[in-house]
Amino acid sequence: MKQKLLFARAYEKEAAKMIPNDARPLFHLTPYTGWMNDPNGFSFYQGKFHMFYQYNPYDTVWDAMHWGHAVSTDLLHWEYLPAALAPDKPYDDYGCFSGSAIELDDGKQLLLYTGVRREGGEGENLDVQTQCIAIGDGLNYRKITQNPVLDETDLPDGCERANFRDPKIWREKDGSFRCVVGTCDESGFGKLLLFCSANGIEWNFESILVENDGRLGLMWECPDFFELDGKAVVLVSPQDMLPKCFEYHNGNGTVCLIGAFDGQTKTFTPERDHSVDYGIDFYAPTTLLAPDGRRIMIGWMQNWDTTKLTGRKDRRWFGQMTLPRELSIRNGRLFQQPIRELEQYRSNCVRYENVRIEGDTHLDGVTGRTVDLELTIRPDRSTVMYHSFAIRFMQNEQFYTELSYRPYESLLRIDRKFSGSRRAYIHQRRCYVPPRNGEIKLRLILDRFSAEVFINDGEQTMTATVLTELSANDISFHADGGIMMNVTKYDLCVKE
Repeated sequence: MKQKLLFARAYEKEAAKMIPNDARPLFHLTPYTGWMNDPNGFSFYQGKFHMFYQYNPYDTVWDAMHWGHAVSTDLLHWEYLPAALAPDKPYDDYGCFSGSAIELDDGKQLLLYTGVRREGGEGENLDVQTQCIAIGDGLNYRKITQNPVLDETDLPDGCERANFRDPKIWREKDGSFRCVVGTCDESGFGKLLLFCSANGIEWNFESILVENDGRLGLMWECPDFFELDGKAVVLVSPQDMLPKCFEYHNGNGTVCLIGAFDGQTKTFTPERDHSVDYGIDFYAPTTLLAPDGRRIMIGWMQNWDTTKLTGRKDRRWFGQMTLPRELSIRNGRLFQQPIRELEQYRSNCVRYENVRIEGDTHLDGVTGRTVDLELTIRPDRSTVMYHSFAIRFMQNEQFYTELSYRPYESLLRIDRKFSGSRRAYIHQRRCYVPPRNGEIKLRLILDRFSAEVFINDGEQTMTATVLTELSANDISFHADGGIMMNVTKYDLCVKE
């Protein structure tokens, strides 16, 4: 094992001892220590879910990327394993970037990742990106001698070797391997390239799966491609998107393309597209097909535009993964629901039905920072629409974060400007949600430092990190104009 990886493993083991359990979220994955970004290698192997992640164990800022590693049996309790990859070869000495994982016929696990090397002198640096493989047993991985297995010679004409990254691998029914990799053309517009392999090691270019005409940002990062409910689906995270109405307001955000795959031409034709998440903090999601047939997605719960502003000097970790989400296609959209495993950790149910609210209201028993809260809001009279509704959470006398809805504008907004931030970073996002006979359904999941909102049974979601001090745990309701509300609240007791 290379010295650089051994050193990282020794360092993270000691540094993690300095992070008390109550300084982390209860059931969202954070880095063992240091920095985390994109989820990598999300897979099921040897009876456990494996999550690797972009990782700098030495500081809470992005730097030379390693692969962190954790495993779980239920996607909520995570056990840290030693770092899986370190940048220690000539082809990846500037970083082991994002990728994926799959089981081979011999029972070994293959990691397919982007290796980055830096060329050029000072002021003229070029990051050359290639695809590389490490094979292991679920704990230790060896980089193969054939690396890199895909490089600039495998790119079609007009694609940039400095933007060729984030391979997602899967197996076809006949046992062959496929992977999709992000790249861009000379104008900076993203393309997804499809490659095929008989053994997972030797790869051949197959097609340009789909390409961007500039309508959806520039470079397309972290692609995923799968079939769901009879449709072909592409998930991709474009850089530098321009907003369109209430879609794509995050600049660097995530898009769902729903369409059809032509098996003859090996191309994907999008029919519809929309944002995957309408909140503040969501990027680079990846999915797996679970043994029970569910398509499960998890993403990085952060926004690139705020990474230098939201850290705290006294916190030894930075970055979280979202709650894993079960996916389905309904009415031409991607629906997301929290994984059903979460429900077994609900306790202390508090329920209110047909509560009339006008003005400010607190409800006995509805409080907390690790909470699963279900709400249905509707007008108190069928002939009169209320002006606005709001729920404030992570609240004390000074701080709160707010989720508010204005039915006349059909706008749902999440706003954390009073959450305790001392910096002028992104505080709010809005989502277009037309009321259905004046009714809206919300499910709000809180886990110490995050809020995830599932709207109308998961038709849309809004995600945000919130770093308010943990003593702020009140929840209150406000209505301008009368509303009727059903509330079901559970504490989430995912024991550490």
